[in-house]
Amino acid sequence: MGSELHEICEAMLGVLRENSTAPVFNIWFRDLILEELQDNKAVISINSTYKVPYLIMHFKERIDNALATVMGMPLEVTLIAREDPPAPPPPPQETRHEEPPLLPKDEEDEEDGYNINARDLENPKTIVDRYTFENFLVADSNRFAYAAARAVARYACSKTEENENIYNPLFIYGKSGLGKTHLLYAITNEIKKSNSGVRIVYKKGEDFTTELISAIENKSTAAFRAYYRTADLLLIDDIQFIAGRVQTQEEFFHTFSALYEDGKQIILTSDRPPREIRTLEERLLTRFEWGQLADIQPPSAELRTAIIRKKSADMELELPQDVVEYLSENLTDNVRQIEGSLNRLKGVVMISGVKVTLDMCRRTVADFLHSRTTTSDVMEKIFRVVSLRYKVSPDDIKGKSRKENIATARHISIYLARQLTDLSQSAIGAYYDRDHTTIINSLKTVEKIIRENSAFSFEIEELIREING
Repeated sequence: MGSELHEICEAMLGVLRENSTAPVFNIWFRDLILEELQDNKAVISINSTYKVPYLIMHFKERIDNALATVMGMPLEVTLIAREDPPAPPPPPQETRHEEPPLLPKDEEDEEDGYNINARDLENPKTIVDRYTFENFLVADSNRFAYAAARAVARYACSKTEENENIYNPLFIYGKSGLGKTHLLYAITNEIKKSNSGVRIVYKKGEDFTTELISAIENKSTAAFRAYYRTADLLLIDDIQFIAGRVQTQEEFFHTFSALYEDGKQIILTSDRPPREIRTLEERLLTRFEWGQLADIQPPSAELRTAIIRKKSADMELELPQDVVEYLSENLTDNVRQIEGSLNRLKGVVMISGVKVTLDMCRRTVADFLHSRTTTSDVMEKIFRVVSLRYKVSPDDIKGKSRKENIATARHISIYLARQLTDLSQSAIGAYYDRDHTTIINSLKTVEKIIRENSAFSFEIEELIREING
């Protein structure tokens, strides 16, 4: 039951992640755990007592809906606090001459401004152990990325291969849900098995930005740099999120250069190849292309079938052959879509006790199937929702007026377009007859207000929910 609860919880968190901005998800949802699931009742815990009333007041409905989306039915959800595990004792203070010293401390840095040990990969919550090379299913759509990831892990473990490491940096790209993060986890788990002395740092692209901002505010930039630049292996997931952020790109450029020159391994993932990441500085673009680019394509019909059979077997979920074929034919977007459908089927079986049939499967996973909304549909809905909220016409939003209320609505609609579509900044600009520089300025304006005004952040969340329906 524990593994089943974990699978359902991961699927629920995936829904919450897709329907929330990164700051809201990281603060309020990331640490949710599904503790119990019985009959039509669920118990979900959060890692802090003070968060419970706030979650109930502001986000209870969203959590209920996310779990209902996964399970295929509404449940009575109870939110509780759980006690944090006691902090591990600090490591013994000993001199290790073989390790590079920390960078000199800036005069203005505070003594404990950046806790390196607390942020290291040894925290078991950072990497999911179940993602390994052994359970990564390989086909033509992902074969090269898989082989390159294994080569990186082998090289990092041995450091004895005669051949030059041609996989540094390794840049893996592909749309969301195709297995990029699985490969990052697999690399780290392989290295941890073979060589515990390798210091690994794994971060999301947005986390790098957030931590840099925090380091600047806390006057701890020297410790921040030491943390990243003394890694043996640096993995950044979704590196595209640093694009357009001048100071973040500047800092990452120097971090990349320091590690590369020291022969340390760098692995990056993105939802697109480097040359398609808009507002990425040229010097970073060229460095991202120094090593190996490896793409992952959507899974073929054969791979989808293999994934469905493997994951359903792991979940002890019995699927008739006609159900396997139906899912394989219809769940064509990515692996996450397949996992979500299987988690929902498993949840229905657990609660109702019925067996999976083709008819039951069709009803249960209906909203995972292809009811595709075009980008144009999303953009028109953004214009409609924003115009109603701020009482300006869609033509005004697309127009040239600089009146404060119209400009605000325009900034917000541009931000929503970036969040809810795959359009590049230049493509978004085409909807407004503006260049990408103007789009960047609008994005920065909204991002600044979100950081400074929590009420505005919730307003953006409400708009996203309304647009997503």
